[in-house]
Amino acid sequence: MKPSHLYIPALLAFCFFCDPSPTANAQTPAGSVEFFESRIRPLLHEHCVSCHGPEKQEGDLRLDTPVAILKGGDTGAAITPRESSASLIVAAVRQLDVALQMPPEPAKKLSDREIADLVAWIDAGAIMPDLDGIDSAMSKRSPRFSDRLEKGKGHWSFQPIVRPAIPMPTADTTEGKADFSALEVIRNPIDAFVLQTQIQQALSINEAADRSSWLRRVTIGLTGLPPTAEELEGFLSDRSADAVDRVIDRLLSSAQYGERWGRFWLDVVRYSDSNGLDENIAHGTAWRYRNYVIDSLNEDKPYSDFLSEQIAGDLLPYSGREQRNSQLTATAFLTLGPKVLAEVDEKKMEMDIVDEQIDTLGKAFLAITLGCARCHDHKFDPISTEDYYGLAGVFKSTHTMESFTKIAKWHENVIASEQQESELANKQAELSALKTRLEELTKQSATEAEKQSLTAKIEQLQKSMPVLPTVMGVREGEVQDVPVHVRGSHLVLASKVERRFPEVLSLDRKPIGNATQSGRLELTRWMTDPRNPLTARVIVNRLWRWHFGRGLVASTDNFGELGEKPSHPELLDWLACELIDSGWSIKHIQRLIVTSATYGQSSRIDEAKNNVDPENRYLWRFPVRRLEAEAIRDTLLASCGQLDRARGTSLLHVGNREFLFDHTSIDKTKYDSPLRSIYLPVIRNHLYDLFDLFDYSDAATVQGDRGSTTVAPQALFMLNSALVHDAAANLVKELLKQPGLDDKGRVQRMFALLYGRYPTEGESETMLKFLDKSGDVSREQRWIHLCQAAIASNDFLYVR
Repeated sequence: MKPSHLYIPALLAFCFFCDPSPTANAQTPAGSVEFFESRIRPLLHEHCVSCHGPEKQEGDLRLDTPVAILKGGDTGAAITPRESSASLIVAAVRQLDVALQMPPEPAKKLSDREIADLVAWIDAGAIMPDLDGIDSAMSKRSPRFSDRLEKGKGHWSFQPIVRPAIPMPTADTTEGKADFSALEVIRNPIDAFVLQTQIQQALSINEAADRSSWLRRVTIGLTGLPPTAEELEGFLSDRSADAVDRVIDRLLSSAQYGERWGRFWLDVVRYSDSNGLDENIAHGTAWRYRNYVIDSLNEDKPYSDFLSEQIAGDLLPYSGREQRNSQLTATAFLTLGPKVLAEVDEKKMEMDIVDEQIDTLGKAFLAITLGCARCHDHKFDPISTEDYYGLAGVFKSTHTMESFTKIAKWHENVIASEQQESELANKQAELSALKTRLEELTKQSATEAEKQSLTAKIEQLQKSMPVLPTVMGVREGEVQDVPVHVRGSHLVLASKVERRFPEVLSLDRKPIGNATQSGRLELTRWMTDPRNPLTARVIVNRLWRWHFGRGLVASTDNFGELGEKPSHPELLDWLACELIDSGWSIKHIQRLIVTSATYGQSSRIDEAKNNVDPENRYLWRFPVRRLEAEAIRDTLLASCGQLDRARGTSLLHVGNREFLFDHTSIDKTKYDSPLRSIYLPVIRNHLYDLFDLFDYSDAATVQGDRGSTTVAPQALFMLNSALVHDAAANLVKELLKQPGLDDKGRVQRMFALLYGRYPTEGESETMLKFLDKSGDVSREQRWIHLCQAAIASNDFLYVR
């Protein structure tokens, strides 16, 4: 650039601001060029151009030309003609928000007259000279975001899902490539896609896992519980062609399937039995949502319906009372999040709750961080602030809270049966009749004894009045569009945004024009539209992650620019298409995964393959995985004969909306129930010790990818906790009372129960030598020590 070119911006600014017209008198119309020349242009020059002019543009905003003024900056248009209340510049000069105020120094705030002039000028249409190009400027969004939107449309996760052809891989016999017959390890299309990628990386699949390892893997994988000793013996002796299929059928149809996979989903939806944050009070009815999730997965409810019910269950048609109550229960998804219930600013609380709902919906179902656009256009993904507030209108039009007054109350839906409602109506009628009778006695000057007797009956009936069951959830609220909240502040509002879907994923759908409903129903239709490129991809990736410990997309909750790229993009799309074409059947995808050779291979480490792919990104072996916290406890109780497989309700020691901690801050929640871990209370800010030690999820946020640490306190817990000691003692009682078993037979049964396999000769010999040791310790105590050591071992804690 020639040196003289550097002076062009300064020259333009000089032409715009110099030689103003003569000062206008008080009668100059605010909608005239003269008013701008005499009142507005000097104001901008004096207070604004030093930071928003040709030499410096904070926030990418210039205020030195008409086009620049209307185009605005990073936070949107500086002015909205004829709407001063929606104009950012007015909010800025009024200094309503510290982060936005102009000028930045409070002492330099514009005078009341200057602010009034600015307001009058905008409300009159913001008339300026040299209006060429203004129409096109106003139709454009931030240049930076426009560029990102166009670029973002090309991101892999926003591309349409197209069913890829199933590859027919064959071994490449050239030097350095794998040498094997592909057809021997292809059991279903999953293997074809995996094998095709392995060949490209000079890798090959491992040999099949032994039958006992596979049985333990698939049983824990689908139910979260180990196989019984009888199931192990039966499978090892069954050599029929359909033995594997019958095992999978049994596991998928078991009640324990939903309890296992329901727990994974509860991670995603930040399930908790308490609010957490400032007022940690009980979510006393949340357990009904938990059981809804378990039931939905057990019945293989189409994922599209499962999603829709959680967002708009109160708006969906139903065939009977049971279905209606189930759908109302599903909407607890929207209100389970932590809330600052003592927030004194009620408007802020309301928008914070809306923000939490948007953020959770985006991550859980779409793996997009929508919440990042609350204060500004998303810095990485093509999601604008307008996109965010288009969705905010949907949830602002949804009734989530009964009251915002401290301590705020969330809404609960009544889910009574017809019989329960009838019983209540009968009791209310009886109470009304008694009250009428009491009034008559009073008028008739009845004796005091008669009146007292009737009063006692009324009080007794009132105490025995049935309470209808309720569950956390939402209903429709006042339908409204929401203005952009500048920098996320409800104190600084810009133009309203029609309720709509993010532009990059609009699927040619129009804005939500429903004036009588919130738009949640339209939102679910958009999300479950087969053309939506995210919904199916996200859930099949979650299923894959929960089986293999790593998703095909490693960042399970983020498919955006900062997320990982898929390791097997064609397999991901094939699975997504398969899900949709199967009627959104989760169990169909489960069956494909667990019947594949990829899932069924051994976990043996091959040094040559490990050197090529140490992270096992290309799935040349089955990953060795530690049991999750819940599976450790459930497997322990099941193996040692202590697990109660009954269905759970609430195990909280306090009632709904009551404080979990008293004035001593002592949490009296108990975890000594023999029920499965999914039924134990989840207390935000104070997790059960076992959960905390073994990497339980953060119940305040979407967690689709738990970590797995190895730290000393875990080993100490397995060696010293009362839970493990009591389980070991109970296992010994079970072993010692087994008829017809000697110590060798008991060792074999212990291995079958704890490890899902039988001991080798060397292992059996070592165990028997330990039991034969003499000393002061009783035989039963030696057995307890042996069992506890076996429980604390890696063979128990890990799945191979």
